[in-house]
Amino acid sequence: MSEREEGRAGPDETRGEPRVESRPAEPQPEERGRGEIDEMVADLEGRWLRAVAELDTVRRRMARDMERQRQEERARVAAEWLPVLDNLELALRHAGDGARGSHGVPGAAGAPPEGAAGGGSARLPGEGGPGHAEAVIEGVRAVRDQAVAVLARLGFPRQEAVGHRFDPAVHEAVGAVPDPHAAPGTVIEVVRPGYGDADHLLRPASVVVSTKAD
Repeated sequence: MSEREEGRAGPDETRGEPRVESRPAEPQPEERGRGEIDEMVADLEGRWLRAVAELDTVRRRMARDMERQRQEERARVAAEWLPVLDNLELALRHAGDGARGSHGVPGAAGAPPEGAAGGGSARLPGEGGPGHAEAVIEGVRAVRDQAVAVLARLGFPRQEAVGHRFDPAVHEAVGAVPDPHAAPGTVIEVVRPGYGDADHLLRPASVVVSTKAD
């Protein structure tokens, strides 16, 4: 080999050492362990968040179910109470009719019994008479008011329908009458009271609605 060729030779060739390529450094055992722990923590955190979300969903669903059950139970109790209230209303209505027709009508509230003027049996002090009948009526009216208050506490207040616009959501029309003093479609009479509202209706009110007068 000439001196010129010897000058072209690379440093590795002149030194006789093999060329070594550079490689990325492998992660240390401590770094691998830390990465695995981070992955496990992230996985556990994700599972925990999903469990919390599912538990919150179950809690809300149970709360809705319990509220629905309470409403259904209140409605059931109130429905059982309605016939008692209707009978009280009917008794007051008949008592009012008797009071209006008591003048000379046998058997009416406050009217003297048959034969009383002709030597019949005398009425004991404090027994019978207009005052006694009125006291009974007032007692029945007080019981009726207590029954209405019970329904209101159960979530079914009595509807004030007279003078209001007819609403098919809470009213049931049972008649229509021309009325020059009320706008057409106005409730002018309640045949049977209604209880509750459009969201929690126990019973619609049976009403008479005004129509346009001729």
